[in-house]
Amino acid sequence: MYSDPKNITSNWFGPNVCDYKGVYCVRAMDDPKLKVVAGIDLNHADIAGYLPVELGLLTDVALIHLNSNRFCGIVPESLSELTLMHEFDVSNNWFVGDFPKVVLSWPSVKYIDLRFNNFEGCLPPELFEKDLDALFLNDNRFTCNIPETIGKSTVSVVTFANNKFEGCIPRSIGKMSNLDEIIFSNNNLGGCFPQEIGLLRNVTIFDVSKNSFMGSLPANFSGFEKVDILDISGNKLTGSVPEDICKLPSLSSFKFSYNYFSEEHMACIKPERKNIVVDDSGNCVAGRMKQKTDKECKQVVSNPVDCSKDKCTGGSPPKQNTPTPHRVSPT
Repeated sequence: MYSDPKNITSNWFGPNVCDYKGVYCVRAMDDPKLKVVAGIDLNHADIAGYLPVELGLLTDVALIHLNSNRFCGIVPESLSELTLMHEFDVSNNWFVGDFPKVVLSWPSVKYIDLRFNNFEGCLPPELFEKDLDALFLNDNRFTCNIPETIGKSTVSVVTFANNKFEGCIPRSIGKMSNLDEIIFSNNNLGGCFPQEIGLLRNVTIFDVSKNSFMGSLPANFSGFEKVDILDISGNKLTGSVPEDICKLPSLSSFKFSYNYFSEEHMACIKPERKNIVVDDSGNCVAGRMKQKTDKECKQVVSNPVDCSKDKCTGGSPPKQNTPTPHRVSPT
């Protein structure tokens, strides 16, 4: 430990570990006469240092909350021994390295929070086969495609925002029946939206802003029957904004600004319900305020994307004709 400005660990000495501040004990399941460490909660302690490998010896720990500190280095592999882990929160620290695969060895984990660190690389496909309720990955340095196994995930909340993910939104997303909130904002994702997105009947927050999605908006976005916040701003979407989206019964905020939409229905311009906030600025809709210039719009609108042939929707891109090599006649 390098720094403990709040003196949180000032009483961390002697054999009575259960009296240490931030350490929580319970009766051992196999021997009620004994107490074992079941949880460590050092949230907002501002402690600087590394996680010791000896943490892996606390095999009864089910909860580790270390958010808002200055822990650095990698998550020790010894933590794979903590097979009772239920909640693991190391958000807002200085951890580095690949995705900490120790979490894959925890059979009962439900909550994983890795936000605001410097984790990098690809996500293991097995992550989405865990029986999780919440998964927070935003504000790291993750790259690669989002695994197709996301469709097997049981999460109700998952955040991918502010990373460097690329490629398509997996078509398997439509199988995420428990999903309530999903945030993809500020990555390098692109292509057309898969039709399967419309199967997310229970989602309340859907945010794909600040990416490179293109093509028209699928009409089945109107399947978001419970959506409260819908943000598709900051992409390269074209065509018309489906009228039914602006009539969704639970919608309170719909942002489709800074795209290339050329048509907007009156249901979006003047929503039937007064409590809906709609932002259409930065598009190509004639007669609307704060739109792109004709020159900016023409570059994209005049070259529409055929989403039926886009790989992200399961289509096959048109084959390019290979030029026939020029044959030289022998002399």
